[in-house]
Amino acid sequence: MEHTTHLRHGKLADVDLRLLRVFAEIVHANGFSAAQASLGMTQATISAHMRHLEERLGVRLCERGRGGFYLTDEGRQVHSAMLDLFGSINRFQSAVSEAQGELSGDLSFGTVDAMVTNRALNLHLAIAEFRRMAPRVRLSVDIAAPQALSQGILNGRYQVVLMPEQRPLGQISAIDVYEERQNLYCGRENPLFSVPDDVITDAVLAEQEFAGRTYMAQTPICGVDFDWRAVTAHMEGTLILLLSGAFIGFLPQHFAEQEVRNGHLRMLAPDRMTFDDTFQIVYPRERPTRAAEMLAQAVLRCHRR
Repeated sequence: MEHTTHLRHGKLADVDLRLLRVFAEIVHANGFSAAQASLGMTQATISAHMRHLEERLGVRLCERGRGGFYLTDEGRQVHSAMLDLFGSINRFQSAVSEAQGELSGDLSFGTVDAMVTNRALNLHLAIAEFRRMAPRVRLSVDIAAPQALSQGILNGRYQVVLMPEQRPLGQISAIDVYEERQNLYCGRENPLFSVPDDVITDAVLAEQEFAGRTYMAQTPICGVDFDWRAVTAHMEGTLILLLSGAFIGFLPQHFAEQEVRNGHLRMLAPDRMTFDDTFQIVYPRERPTRAAEMLAQAVLRCHRR
């Protein structure tokens, strides 16, 4: 086809960028139907855009149907290259706006869930402060698991992220922000809910069904080798599992406080079943944009406040 040949010879047109952005949102939403709301398109329109993009590229990017949505090998390669391209475009736009003496363009910020209840962090105040300093910047806030945030900062999806400390990655720079206290909890329907703490030994805890996190190694925590029977990447997922009464697990103290006050959760062995997670602001190793630096500094200032 004429359009396909045009792109396969290396000439990128405006229409290709528009189609690639549709593709990016489909992958982010993990499917055509899930991307309808964010794209403001019907599923039929999204399908037509994807067929057009695949024709222009000359490759099958994804499989969709009863078997679910997944990327082909070629789709993963194109998606990775596309994120690099969008990252370069964002950096170009930021550089131009800085040269003009004003901040504009897009800023992609990623963080984990359960941030709203963290009154020590004051993330909402940081965003308000950033907005006052950079009113023309379009801020995109994404909530994702730490693994996705780490990958996103490397492939250019995010320009700055706030997340728990991860294993060292050579291509990023990190600034410690605060320590988040994690405690062990169970729900009201769990057998341990009414058991005195002096009876809850490490051996008793090791016998309970444990809800862990997908990004944590299944190694002993606070000296206990827990029986992992459920996993989730998000704190809300952990809370749901604990409220079921079937599992015990760790939650941020600020996130669990309301449920403890309501009598729905109970902290277990608080004298020893606790640890701190270090949260960091993370940039790509190369110089961050001025907008990314401004948001990071606002986060640090509002936390100290």
